[in-house]
Amino acid sequence: MTKLRSRVIGMGSFLPPRVVTNEDLAQLMDTSDEWIVQRTGIRERRWVEGVTSTSDLALQASRRALDSAGLDAEDLDMIFLATLSPDHFFPGSAVFLQTKLGLAGIPAIDVRQQCTGFVYALSMADQYIRTGSAHRILVVGAEVHSKGLDKSTRGRDVTVLFGDGAGAVVIEATKVETPRSDAHLLSTHLFTDGAFAEELWVPAVSTAFDEEIVDQRMLDRGDQYPKMNGRQVFVNAVKRMPEAVETALEHNGYEVADVDLFVFHQANLRINEAVAQRLGAAPEKVFNTIDKYANTTAATIPIGLDEAVRAGRLQPGMLVALAAFGSGFTWGSALLRW
Repeated sequence: MTKLRSRVIGMGSFLPPRVVTNEDLAQLMDTSDEWIVQRTGIRERRWVEGVTSTSDLALQASRRALDSAGLDAEDLDMIFLATLSPDHFFPGSAVFLQTKLGLAGIPAIDVRQQCTGFVYALSMADQYIRTGSAHRILVVGAEVHSKGLDKSTRGRDVTVLFGDGAGAVVIEATKVETPRSDAHLLSTHLFTDGAFAEELWVPAVSTAFDEEIVDQRMLDRGDQYPKMNGRQVFVNAVKRMPEAVETALEHNGYEVADVDLFVFHQANLRINEAVAQRLGAAPEKVFNTIDKYANTTAATIPIGLDEAVRAGRLQPGMLVALAAFGSGFTWGSALLRW
C-alpha cells in the first residue's frame, strides 16, 4: 500500500565567520583549553558580530537548503523555525525569516523546544505532509547564543558550551511503496518532563516573578543569563536519548546494528560518547561537530546532517537515527531512510 510520507530533498547550514577558540575565552574568564576540552570536547565555536540576528543566520542556511533542493522560496508551503534565541521577545523569528525570503501568506511557525527544537519541528512538519495539508516545508534550526552569555568567570560553566549557527532542511511529500528502501522519514518520537524545567533555563525576562518582566534585581542576580544544573542534565541526557532511539527502532522493526549513522544533539562530547556506549553503537557510526561548533542547540542536528553529507559520511540509502535532549526537559528521536 502506497503511503504519503516526508523525505529530505535539500539541506544547508551557515556558521558565522568569527571563530572563538578556548584560548580566546581564557582571556575573558578563569578557564583554559585543557579544562574545556576535557569536560566537553569543545575546541572552538562561532560567534556572530554586530547586528547579526538569529533570522539572519536562518536566512543563509535556508537559501542553501533551497539551492540544494533546486527550489525557489515561492515553492514552499510552510516554514518552521526552531530557536531559543529569537530576534525579539515577540513576534517569533519565523516571520522575520519569511519576509527575508521574500514570502508572504504561508504559515511561518516558531518552535520553542530548545535543544530538541529541530526534532519537534521536523515532527510537526511531517504531520502536515502525512495528512496532505502541505507538499514542501522548510524546517530550520537557528541560534545566536553569544549575545546572551555571561562572559565572566561567574558564567564560565555555561558560556564555554555555546556557539552560534543555523541549519535547514527542505522536506517534500513522497509516496512510499517500499518502506525499507524508499527514502523517507519513518517516524518521530517526542517527550517532555517539565518537572526539570528549572534545571536548565533563563529565569528572566519573565512574567513569573514580579509586576515587571525585568527589573534591576533580576539583572543584579544575572537572571538574564542561562543557569544549568550540569549533573542533572548529564544524567538525564545519557538516559533519555538512548531510550528515544530505542523507541524509534522498535517502532519500525530495526535494531541498533541496522543504523548506518547516528546524529545526536551536540551538547557535550562526553554525553554523546556515553549515549553511544549505552546503545551499543559503534563509535565510527556517530557523527559529531561539537569540537568546532560547540552547542548550537536547535541548529546542531541540521548542521550535523549537512556536514555529514559534505564529508561523504551520509549517503543515499542509509538508515539515520537522530536524537536530542535539552531544556524543559525535552527529548526526542527521528528515524530516516536517507
